[in-house]
Amino acid sequence: MNTRDLEAFVAVVEGGSMVRAAERLHLTQPGLTRRVQNLETTLGAELLDRQSKPLKPTATGNEVYALARSVLSAVDDLLSVASPDSDPCGELRMGMPPFLADVALEKPVDHLRSAFPRLTLRVTAGWSPSLVQSVERGALDASVVLMPSNFIPPDTLRATALAFQPTVIVAPRSLGLPDTPVTLADLARYVWVLNQNGCGMRSTLSRALDAAGLPFNVAVEAFGSELQLSLVSRGLGLGVATPDILERSAYRDALQVIDAVDFRTGAEVWFVHGSLPGRLMRPVELLRNSLTAVLAESGLATYGNKGTSKFQGSG
Repeated sequence: MNTRDLEAFVAVVEGGSMVRAAERLHLTQPGLTRRVQNLETTLGAELLDRQSKPLKPTATGNEVYALARSVLSAVDDLLSVASPDSDPCGELRMGMPPFLADVALEKPVDHLRSAFPRLTLRVTAGWSPSLVQSVERGALDASVVLMPSNFIPPDTLRATALAFQPTVIVAPRSLGLPDTPVTLADLARYVWVLNQNGCGMRSTLSRALDAAGLPFNVAVEAFGSELQLSLVSRGLGLGVATPDILERSAYRDALQVIDAVDFRTGAEVWFVHGSLPGRLMRPVELLRNSLTAVLAESGLATYGNKGTSKFQGSG
């Protein structure tokens, strides 16, 4: 089957006439007609209702039109795979943990759509460790992840540390905890309200408690920062939040920031990707730069601004 025959048929359906289709493809009308007839002969079916004005596809023609567009789009993708200078098209599969999606996704997506209108962005939400694994397997092209400060990226991936995200422990004011500094040992008798396993902030807290030989009792697993802060404010346990999320929360006045002297820490925001086809190089670079700018605007300490971006891997 000749893709030029498919192009001719698609042009006729979209133009509604042989004349307009011939002009669009810079063909003579007889030449265009032959291509459409070749396709009909190959498929053994009449694809156009030639009695209608404008020309319309038959029922079979409608099916062939949809499939032909998919085939031609796939051909465009194949031709652009190796060329970083080609107009990016197809899909970019991106991963992002829920917390970062809330604070850092909107502007980068707008920038990507404006710069590369033919490219479709597919965003998958998930916990950071599983997102890293998805990039390793090739199920995702790239991902933003939130990892403990001792995280070492797999050497099969290209990874850039974008920013440092501080975390604080919060408690309900009704609990009456002192405003003076405390230790994790002082907090060990309380339960916690946190995300499910896999959350970067939960992992950071869990490692700190484990290193100190302290118990870690999660009473409530709740998805989403605002729901967690709501439950903490109601006295269901202690929580962990970022300063910017806490500042925007409707429950901030009912919460107390606890100064834990042995938990003045946070997590790092990384951008990771594997080997990329040429067509995705510029979109991925735009996303990485846009995310860095958004994180800087939100007040995070971005490594790019300090000139200390970290790289791991070579491809």
